[in-house]
Amino acid sequence: MEAADLGVRLCQSAAGEVYRCYFVAALPVMALSLATYEIATWLPALLIWWAKPWLDRTVLFVLSRAAFGQATTVSELVRNQRRVWWSQLFLSLTTRRLSPWRSFTQSVYQLEGLRYLASSKRVQQIRRGRTTPATLMTSAFSVTETVLTAALVSLIFWFEPGRTDPDWTARLASLQLPITCAYALVVLFLEPFYVAAGFAMYLNRRAQLEAWDIEQELRRAFQA
Repeated sequence: MEAADLGVRLCQSAAGEVYRCYFVAALPVMALSLATYEIATWLPALLIWWAKPWLDRTVLFVLSRAAFGQATTVSELVRNQRRVWWSQLFLSLTTRRLSPWRSFTQSVYQLEGLRYLASSKRVQQIRRGRTTPATLMTSAFSVTETVLTAALVSLIFWFEPGRTDPDWTARLASLQLPITCAYALVVLFLEPFYVAAGFAMYLNRRAQLEAWDIEQELRRAFQA
């Protein structure tokens, strides 16, 4: 959990670069998703939710450079778009989309450059004994996302003149588009912090594993 908090601090320190690059990918997705409202009222929210792993790749690219003091511009993101946006796209939007610890393990798939079988074994190693904290972190951000969306929608009621006791049940049925727009705004704001928390947990796990390897090498050296 301390590592997750460190990730949030990392996202805050690099917020300008993160959101600048993130909006390049996220705003078109949000616009296209909201444009499907006429097809089905539930479709925009589903598309935004489903596209999150793809959007996360941009954030992770920026954070992986910020962690080592490297700034990222939009032009650099565009130059690396093949690796950032299109690599392993199918898997990101299918099997990995439903992972409850996807921000924790995404770094393995995106940053370590391993093939499919090697990356699967590496994920098992990274995940061993750490799935519960990663799942709790995902759950915490899901709850926060829901609360923030509800808070934005509630402003419609609180600032509506002449209503002291609004009929929530009747009004919510007519507020599907505002609810979807509120959800899109929350995803735009909150998703980088979720990715950053998972990335920091990954870095912490890497440090633990590599320190263990060094310790074993030292033990063998002294035994010899």
